Amino acid sequence: MTGPRVILAGGSGFLGTALAGELVAGGYQVINLSRSPRSPSGGITELPWDGRTVGEWARALDEAVAVVNLTGRSVDCRYTSANRRAIIDSRVDSVRAIGIAINQCSQPPPVWVQAGSLAIYGDAGDLICEEHAPIGEGFSVDVCQRWEAAVDQQVTPHTRKTILRIGFVLGPSGGALSKLARLARYGLGGTVGSGRQYISWLHINDLNRIFRWAIEREDISGIYNATGPNPVSNSTFMRELRRSLGVPVGPPTPAFLVRVGSFLMSTEASLALTGRRCVPTRLTEQGFTFRYPVLADALGNLLQR
Repeated sequence: MTGPRVILAGGSGFLGTALAGELVAGGYQVINLSRSPRSPSGGITELPWDGRTVGEWARALDEAVAVVNLTGRSVDCRYTSANRRAIIDSRVDSVRAIGIAINQCSQPPPVWVQAGSLAIYGDAGDLICEEHAPIGEGFSVDVCQRWEAAVDQQVTPHTRKTILRIGFVLGPSGGALSKLARLARYGLGGTVGSGRQYISWLHINDLNRIFRWAIEREDISGIYNATGPNPVSNSTFMRELRRSLGVPVGPPTPAFLVRVGSFLMSTEASLALTGRRCVPTRLTEQGFTFRYPVLADALGNLLQR
């Protein structure tokens, strides 16, 4: 393969698959670090790693132009003690392994782009959360704090570090949008809980562009809210979703039914009942422009294909 090399850790999921395609289309060669590597395909090579220790994969970082870490156990589960530990360890251990590998390079990658989460702001209500907003409280916040602290602890003098606190990503396949659209088509796309909780959303195309922006611009470092400029309430989001699908109505789902349903589906009700109103202040201040700043346009692009 030719072209500058990007190492993508944990890139087999929804976000990683989309980003890998974007990078290949942009002339990069992509090496994905995976627990279950597949044969090379479409300009993407996969190498084995366990997400926590340094192995043969570390050699690929030498002379790479960037390493992007998306590794982390899904939070869409019941928060049992075992799952809580797995959620934290999968994030912290992968960060430490990448930090060690970078420091073993004779020519380390000039940038490390690390995925994070807007969940660090907690259930923030109507507060507009820029990057300097106070953090919240609870398990999800604790996860994010430990995650970011692990990045801070890695000393990489020749590699700038950028943390993207990623919002609710809308994509045509995978992620939560396809599930919500299916419910809406079945007539179940109503307001969830109070409907006042905010959703900080962004189009997958814009997220891919943010990743490339972080890789390619040398002045991008530190923490960024990777979300669109116009968060909306849950009630607004569901109304726009129904409108994009041509579904006239959807009955509301009271909070107690969300809790019952979440228990039956082995997930956490807080994922649907809490929210935060985040804005990408640092991105916009440094000149990033969104192709899909308006929810109706984003949903129209993704759902009316």
